[in-house]
Amino acid sequence: MKQNFFLRSLAISALLILTACAKADHDLGKNSADAASTAIAPIASTLVTYKSATCGCCKLWVEHAAANAFEVDAQNVSDLNAVKDKYQIAAEFQSCHTSVSSSGYVFEGHIPAKLIRQFLQNPPAGSRGLAVPAMPLGSPGMEVGDRFTPYQVLQLNKDGSTAVYANIDHFEQKH
Repeated sequence: MKQNFFLRSLAISALLILTACAKADHDLGKNSADAASTAIAPIASTLVTYKSATCGCCKLWVEHAAANAFEVDAQNVSDLNAVKDKYQIAAEFQSCHTSVSSSGYVFEGHIPAKLIRQFLQNPPAGSRGLAVPAMPLGSPGMEVGDRFTPYQVLQLNKDGSTAVYANIDHFEQKH
């Protein structure tokens, strides 16, 4: 009788240990898969882009952003000046479209998507967004063959100041 009790207890203990190990292995595998997918998958980002319905370069920039893992909600507006006023984009920093991230950062004009992603992953202290004033030839959405004009991506700061965030000196840097 004692022997049967001992064997039953041993069997139950072994079953509990195996069940716990199987669950731990499953959870470990699940966490490893989650970690791997997190490391590989780009950070999901959403941009609301305010633009004119008739602007072809804005459409091309939206396609550039979407091709670079951004979810873009393109909104055609009749009064872009009101949008730029709302987001405090001074005239000297304006371009043809304004994008706003889900975290409230503003991105004015033809900024390479890779720089927006870099900015969103580590926003500089005191910043409120980036801008590419005007419409530089060769910037995303403004491609005309192999023609290119070097340009700067400016960091817009909450105190109204700006700083150079990046210099784009070659066509290849925009990708």
